[in-house]
Amino acid sequence: MIEHLIESLITCPIVKKGEYNYFVHPITDGIPEIDPKVLREVAVGMIRKLDLTNVRYIVAAEAMAIPIGTAISLMTDIPVNIIRKRSYGLPGEQEVIQQTGYSKGKMYINGLSRGDRVVIVDDVISTGGTINGILHTLNMMGVEVAGICFAIKKGTPEVTMPYHYLVAIEVTDTVKIVDREL
Repeated sequence: MIEHLIESLITCPIVKKGEYNYFVHPITDGIPEIDPKVLREVAVGMIRKLDLTNVRYIVAAEAMAIPIGTAISLMTDIPVNIIRKRSYGLPGEQEVIQQTGYSKGKMYINGLSRGDRVVIVDDVISTGGTINGILHTLNMMGVEVAGICFAIKKGTPEVTMPYHYLVAIEVTDTVKIVDREL
């Protein structure tokens, strides 16, 4: 079911950034190119994992969740709502504080309302900092999160609600598949 994703992970380049081994992959970085077979596997895998009953929006954080959310939207006819990295100042805009293991920033939610039922999709989870910020803000807004799914899980993130992933990896000088949910 996710054989193309797995093959692309175990053959992707590793770039050393100081002491950090960083895997460069189309789903997480958009380079070298996003293979439609891999993107389709990710989208279909997430659709199988998530309960989409009465879901109003697929929520995708900028940047690399956008192709995933779009693919799922095209398959399900559920609109995509993108959490952006810049403020537009629209009425009702909500700020998300994002803190990961290596960065801190703000993101912005527009177009969601109290009572909306959503699912969240994202490319990778490693620390949980981004998703926890999003969940906190959505909770404060009164938005119901029906499910969360990541294409790739790296490490042991701490997340404030249950989530799904397609494949878990460990990164050293190579990518090793340590678990898969499908």
